[in-house]
Amino acid sequence: MTPPIYQPFTAVVLAADRTGEDPVARAAGVLCKALAPVGGQPMLFRVLDALEASQQVNTCLLCGPPAAIVERTPVVRQRLAVHGTVWLAPQATPSTSALSALTSIHDGTPVLLTTADHALLTPAMVDYFCREALTTGCDVVAALAPYALVMTHYPGMRRTRTRFSDGAFCGCNLFAFLTPESRAAADLWRQVENERKRPLKMIGRLGWMVVLRYLLGLLSLKDALRLISERMGLKVGAVILPFAEAAVDVDSVSDWHFAEAIAARSAR
Repeated sequence: MTPPIYQPFTAVVLAADRTGEDPVARAAGVLCKALAPVGGQPMLFRVLDALEASQQVNTCLLCGPPAAIVERTPVVRQRLAVHGTVWLAPQATPSTSALSALTSIHDGTPVLLTTADHALLTPAMVDYFCREALTTGCDVVAALAPYALVMTHYPGMRRTRTRFSDGAFCGCNLFAFLTPESRAAADLWRQVENERKRPLKMIGRLGWMVVLRYLLGLLSLKDALRLISERMGLKVGAVILPFAEAAVDVDSVSDWHFAEAIAARSAR
């Protein structure tokens, strides 16, 4: 079998708040959630550092924070100037921001999409996901972490999980768009955006028989990906990550404190 050709990825980081007054930003005393400190630096910078240190990524696009916040934050302006990160204006929602960013990138370039609140992201996670995604032969690939792995490492953490017959998994806010056709997946994301934390409602879009199989514990991850692929007209795959921290994102103040504690422990 001919080994896959590893093309460098362009990374897109979504860094705008979902609401006008984000509770994490308020608790941290910063202008937006992406600037909340974790391990002594804004978590946005931690994400950018991980991407820039990755062997699989050669360009980073930052979608957000809004221009007004960038202008009021000298460290962000300096970061953009020194590292050459391209800033894009965020759109109304994460999905429309993602679609806008994707349309600005040549459709032959593989794209890695992540978020600024992925505070514990590491180059190893990025490299593992990108390498494995390229071997799938899929149009779109999502990263997942086994729920059991996450709970083994962090039993006190609350994470949304989707239960399949072959295991429960947590999302990891890492997505690969690998083909020109994959750009259409961002539009589906727009349609299900408000259901991202409600697995049953998202699965319900595939039909009531699928929901029944899910509730009875008869729906496997493989079957779910096949059904999603049929619905989208694209080949959708998943990469299972061996990193518990990959499932940690900062959606709440408690998540922020949890990420801070993990970062502090890792720094010892």
